[in-house]
Amino acid sequence: MARNKYDVDERLETPFSFQHLKRSGVYIKHYANKMIFAFIINTIGILLSLLTPMLTQQIMDVFVPKKDVRGVIFFAVLVTLALAGQTFMTTIRSRVMTKVGQGIIYEIRTDLFLKLQELPFSYYDNRPHGKILVRVVQYVNNVSDMLSNGIINFILDLLNLVFIACFMFAMHAGLSLIIISGLPVLIIIIFSIKPRQRRAWQMVSNKNSNLNAYLQETITGMKVTQIFNREEVNQGIFTRLCEGSRAAWVRAAAISNLVWVSVDNISTIVLALVCVAGVLVYSDTMTFGILWAMSRYSSRFWQPITNLSNIYNNFLNTIAYLERIFETMDEPVEIHDVPDAVEMPRIRGDVEFKDVVFAYEKDSPDVLKGLSFKVKAGQSVAIVGPTGAGKTTIVNLISRFYNLKSGQVLIDGQDISKVTLHSLRSQMGIMLQDTFIFSGTIADNVRYGKLDATQEEIEEACKTVSAHDFIVHSANGYQTEVRERGSSLSQGQRQLLSFARTLISDPKVLVLDEATSAIDAKTEQLVQQGINELLKGRTSFIIAHRLSTIKSCDIIMYIADGGIVEQGNHEELMAKKGEYYRLYTSQIKDM
Repeated sequence: MARNKYDVDERLETPFSFQHLKRSGVYIKHYANKMIFAFIINTIGILLSLLTPMLTQQIMDVFVPKKDVRGVIFFAVLVTLALAGQTFMTTIRSRVMTKVGQGIIYEIRTDLFLKLQELPFSYYDNRPHGKILVRVVQYVNNVSDMLSNGIINFILDLLNLVFIACFMFAMHAGLSLIIISGLPVLIIIIFSIKPRQRRAWQMVSNKNSNLNAYLQETITGMKVTQIFNREEVNQGIFTRLCEGSRAAWVRAAAISNLVWVSVDNISTIVLALVCVAGVLVYSDTMTFGILWAMSRYSSRFWQPITNLSNIYNNFLNTIAYLERIFETMDEPVEIHDVPDAVEMPRIRGDVEFKDVVFAYEKDSPDVLKGLSFKVKAGQSVAIVGPTGAGKTTIVNLISRFYNLKSGQVLIDGQDISKVTLHSLRSQMGIMLQDTFIFSGTIADNVRYGKLDATQEEIEEACKTVSAHDFIVHSANGYQTEVRERGSSLSQGQRQLLSFARTLISDPKVLVLDEATSAIDAKTEQLVQQGINELLKGRTSFIIAHRLSTIKSCDIIMYIADGGIVEQGNHEELMAKKGEYYRLYTSQIKDM
């Protein structure tokens, strides 16, 4: 089976680089005060928790043998207060760091989302959307936890080790040496396991990314799947990707458990040695309270080490995730305002292409080869030709969705590459071939073209394109909720709404790419009347495979082989009996 984009693993095996961590410091700095406060609070909590074995040792060795009830009660109260203080400090720290973590998530996701909105069409043409979502959701989650809790926990666990060691040696130096004797063995085991553990969890992320990409694509194309009866084939692909994800996770969990098992076994052996040494070697000076307290410190000594090993592993993975996130943020915005970009004045509507050469990829063949034409303000231009000739490319270039290889596109004599995108596109009405309806109400979808549009303006636009009748007969009229991608509407209804959304912005340049392709013949006649009215006073570019809808256009351009083969109005081109004539007559015969 051929490899698809969702089969290609993301490259997460990258060299360790402090540059990515340094760059992420901009997000950490915003919460530095809260993180310092959480660090101080947690440090106090650690010290309180380490006091409890020492206080308990005093109860066992001093007050219990003397049967000093008041002393036992007093120290028991101190132990209770220490534990309560630790719990309180931990709770405060958790609340503070939860806010910090969510704040970092919010800022990184906001920056990513802003970047994604700036990236050109070509970025989305070349990437599975599911893998983009993984970066915005899963990778940001992983990164935020490490940037907030991870850094603090790393420092705290190091301090915890130091504090525990100080308390241990203050109580009994000999047993303390026995406790730390297992440390070199554990370090050797951890560093032998960690490379495998990191690669294993990165493979889990890769497989989950692939699964997410395929799932997103499958859900989006579910209707096509059922039309072509591909359920079993898709189930097979999905099962394969699930098996890959499951196998990767099981392997990663098995490797990770080796660390926990090693720590558990070493700490148990060390604890046994402490008990044996306490009874046999230090029996003359050993008390039950000291032995009990040292056993507690021994158990606590190994927990920070386990935490540090896990933090180390997550830290390395986080660097890889940060690289993927910053890779997206650093993606070149090919379509952007040049440094000296000016505001586009109020458009009159003169459009000119000067020797335009364009290709979608650097190494791919040119779609347009030295294309040149002029359109006067208010003229309607129909663009026809065979599939793949570059019709949609032309209208995309007018809106500057892509950069030219060479040449110029001028509006009112102004090179559009030297004006701001907002001032250009805000004066254009564009209805692309791929009709997209957002979840929300019908009114909200129409208002998308003009955010401050009144209800009267919305209804007027819908009446113009013959959408008003079906809207008022909907469940809640203009407040009817439509599902994602307009799945509750017919294709024709979706196009009518998209048409109204384009027209309500009152553009000076109007682009209609297959605007009536999914409308029945009766509705098309009504829409055509509205189009004829709306085209007055506007420069318009219309792409339509139904040539009957463009007969009244001022200019018809037949595009083929990267240029204009024929140009003129309907009567002129029919008289030439060239490519347009053959295309038109073939459609008439097929009707």
